[in-house]
Amino acid sequence: MKNIIVPVDFSETSLNAARYAGAMMNGKTDTRVILYNMFTDEKESGTAGNYLESLKAELQQKGTSEEVECIKEYGNDLIDSLGRLAHQKNAELIIMGISEKEEWRQLLTGSNTLKMAEENVCPVMIIPPTARYNGVKNIALTSDFKNVEGTTPVLAIKTVMKLFNAKLHIVNVDNEHYVALTEDYLAERAKMQSMFSEFNPEFYFIGMNDFHEAIEQFSKDRNIDLIIIIPKNHSFINSLFSTSHTKKLAFHTSVPLLAAHE
Repeated sequence: MKNIIVPVDFSETSLNAARYAGAMMNGKTDTRVILYNMFTDEKESGTAGNYLESLKAELQQKGTSEEVECIKEYGNDLIDSLGRLAHQKNAELIIMGISEKEEWRQLLTGSNTLKMAEENVCPVMIIPPTARYNGVKNIALTSDFKNVEGTTPVLAIKTVMKLFNAKLHIVNVDNEHYVALTEDYLAERAKMQSMFSEFNPEFYFIGMNDFHEAIEQFSKDRNIDLIIIIPKNHSFINSLFSTSHTKKLAFHTSVPLLAAHE
């Protein structure tokens, strides 16, 4: 049984993520959705329990399998509690929402979603506020093609690929790409081809300066339903969501992002 954890604080952002997760798990009888709420006031325990049961009933009414579990607990450190729960349940995935309406300064310094994505606990899927689940047919895996054998979370990515039975697109963005790939890139591509041979991946090497713009355009052109990134440093996740002036998320706001650590 695969466990998928969905933290909810009953905001519209978290409810949308829960509904996305529920739709995503429809028909997958070997998967359990765990709805999790952490309350900071012990007086909220009863209300939290009622809300969780109501959300569970909604998901099941829409077709999610009966394997929906509700967990609530008192606490004040969501990241620590989620990490502990993920270990206890041997979770395959944590699914969380993110809101583009938050102040960017708050988003980049205080978002629990981004903090959780930076933790090396299990893959974290970030659901944008406008995302609606319509199937996952095309998955883009971004890679810098440097030491791919040592830095690519193969098992986590394969688990996601098998969950959706999707087409795998492996994409690299580098402003030094010219007509032909260097020997280093060719060697790393061959390793990636071997690692994911069962999925018959397609490779794309984009010669652009702006990584975010390149991936956003690539996602639109190839009808990408999920983008997988491999964080390699503490600030990587935040950098993906940084903006200039009033621009929205660097990625198209309807495409979920999955952070999988090596």
